[in-house]
Amino acid sequence: MVSTGSTSEGQVATGTAVRTYLDHLSVERGLAANTLTSYRRDLRRYLQFLGQSGIEDLGGISEATVSGFLMRLREGDGEHPPLSATSAARTLVAVRGFHKFAVRDGMTETDPAGAVKPPAPAKRLPKALPLADVEAILEASGAAGTTLALRDRALLEVLYGTGARISEAVGLDVDDLDQVDGTVLLRGKGSKERLVPVGSYAREAVDHYLVRGRPELVSTGSSTGRAPASTAGALFLNARGGRLSRQSAWAVLVRAAERAGVTRDVSPHTLRHSFATHLLDGGADVRVVQELLGHASVTTTQVYTLVTVENLREVFATAHPRARE
Repeated sequence: MVSTGSTSEGQVATGTAVRTYLDHLSVERGLAANTLTSYRRDLRRYLQFLGQSGIEDLGGISEATVSGFLMRLREGDGEHPPLSATSAARTLVAVRGFHKFAVRDGMTETDPAGAVKPPAPAKRLPKALPLADVEAILEASGAAGTTLALRDRALLEVLYGTGARISEAVGLDVDDLDQVDGTVLLRGKGSKERLVPVGSYAREAVDHYLVRGRPELVSTGSSTGRAPASTAGALFLNARGGRLSRQSAWAVLVRAAERAGVTRDVSPHTLRHSFATHLLDGGADVRVVQELLGHASVTTTQVYTLVTVENLREVFATAHPRARE
């Protein structure tokens, strides 16, 4: 049973301390009713855990106690299902706020929850497209036979062929592409530059666009006078001869995916994810992929290795004779 009053002299009962904290949140902090309800629910569960652990006053709570409560949240018990990392972290926020208040209000001298870190949320695996879907999207880019079709195919080939961010692709100038060396200069976050190789498919698509598509877009912009001089060197142009925007480039991909019959959500970042995943599936070293993506840390890139591990598990589960035991 959870204690609700003072215990020995100088000790404050846990139930009393929690009620004081909730009153503080309601009266002095003026928290919304829904927020108060969440705090009350989380702290009620904390009190229940303390009571089951034989702890009746604040002096009996240690860092190990709070860590044990966090572990109980993640594992669940007979009355509660296991909580996700996000939900457990939210509950821990209530507990940490309570203990911080107890110290500040003079109810205790130590904060046993201050050093307890919330659980890290599970890493969401990037959504990589199967190669067949990527190829279908590339083939469906642009309305056949139009100038914009040449541009759209070149744009999507560059996005998938280099792993460029959408902002990096639309920010390209013609001079950034070296068709002889087969490289492109990408300017990433923090104006950091990196030189990335360009495959033959992307080079061919860009070459067709530069020879037969871009000159026509330049001419359109010049005749209407609507293309600003500052975009004269831009690689990817819009129908008015100006630099293609991020939003327009995104729309190019979405339309191509619709034409290809790819029903899942597709974004420019999906092509970047697919670029990285397909490289790792093909045996590329993670540090090489890190350089190609322009990641400052290899840790950022390693999330893609989780995707390839999942692929391996699927293959193993369907192919190995003892995997289904």
